[in-house]
Amino acid sequence: MSAVILWGAAGGIGQALTRKLVAAGETVVAVSRRPAEIKALTPHVVAADLSQPAQVTAAARMAAGMGAPFRLFLYTAGDIASLKIEQMPPADWNRLLAANLSGAFLAAQASLPHLTPEAPFVFLGAVHERLRLPGLAAYAAAKAGLEAFAEVLRKETRHPVLVVRPGAVDTPFWQKVPFSMPKNALSPDALAEAILSALQEGKTGLLDL
Repeated sequence: MSAVILWGAAGGIGQALTRKLVAAGETVVAVSRRPAEIKALTPHVVAADLSQPAQVTAAARMAAGMGAPFRLFLYTAGDIASLKIEQMPPADWNRLLAANLSGAFLAAQASLPHLTPEAPFVFLGAVHERLRLPGLAAYAAAKAGLEAFAEVLRKETRHPVLVVRPGAVDTPFWQKVPFSMPKNALSPDALAEAILSALQEGKTGLLDL
């Protein structure tokens, strides 16, 4: 039986991936700052605030005791807010970069010693990195930085790396922005299925869904 480490598991996409992986017989070690929301999906749960380096390091060690070496790394944590640049408090800028970019770095760094040599890294990007809509400066900057980070991670470690850039996904994220959810928004389950299919096909780099 193989094992997967999933960071940010309590969100809609993280929960969908956890359900599908567990159903497929995987041991999923789920890391989240809201562990109570995922204990019904997997017994292997670790609590951590991904903006806190010490907590991320400790979480990786605890996760390793539950299932390492991991054959797959997934990072689905994130946050969003619609704030114009001239009105954005620095604390909000830092919070959004921490959730979408710095947390990815911390999780990847802490997980590396506990992965199999061929384990893929999967990060959740966003179509907004390309659209760069007003009000989403911090979010777009973080996702652009995530793509650059992922490329360097691949070159340094030789691990396969995939950045998934979905369009709209029907999750509570939409309650945080003043945009109407598109009618063609993917369900979390549909996105999770697409991500796992892409991995089975060996896709790497950037994947638009």
